[in-house]
Amino acid sequence: MSSETRLPGLLLVLSAPSGAGKTTLAHRFRATHPDAVFSISATTRPPRGAERDGVDYHFVSPERFSELVGAGAFAEWAEVHGQRYGTLRATVDQALAAGRIAIFDIDVQGGSQIKAAWPREAATVFVLPPGVAELERRLRGRSTDSDDVIRRRLAAAQAEVGRGVAGYDYVIVNDVLETAAAKLDAIARHERARRAGHPDEAAERIAAGCRRAAASLVGWTL
Repeated sequence: MSSETRLPGLLLVLSAPSGAGKTTLAHRFRATHPDAVFSISATTRPPRGAERDGVDYHFVSPERFSELVGAGAFAEWAEVHGQRYGTLRATVDQALAAGRIAIFDIDVQGGSQIKAAWPREAATVFVLPPGVAELERRLRGRSTDSDDVIRRRLAAAQAEVGRGVAGYDYVIVNDVLETAAAKLDAIARHERARRAGHPDEAAERIAAGCRRAAASLVGWTL
């Protein structure tokens, strides 16, 4: 493909049970792709640890969130674990208009809304932990949640995995970070090249493997 060929914009949606490593993958992808932008969600939940407003999330009050809903500012929004999260529509519009990759770190409910609204422009990727023991280790290692919260997150992971594996375009098992990152890169390259009409055969083979993984993991349980 010519270096002057403008690739189409892509909405790259990442979802996973909490602790699977999707945020690490999303930020790693952004750091290695100059044309990628990270979608910063708005949320009513308070910051965790070293999270910063405008960097990790837009932290807003419940009243302000309701105002944004009423103004039609969200491409999608949902309530998760008693807090509301939303993707700003401006992020989607700007990325597609500029031919950039917008990366979304959101739950399956939100990701499915993005895919339904932009079926041609969105690619959904579900990130799986290697297993429940590793998922619990990662959650406890963050040292940001109580035992009760961790138990709730592990229970919620079961349903999230079922929905994501069954409904998303691709599945990546985040066991070795470098391997998972390479697969995500190949998925993005394949999706953009396919839309531009210039298939990338190497990327397509890797992406196809992630689709086959999704099919074989429909019965995967924690």
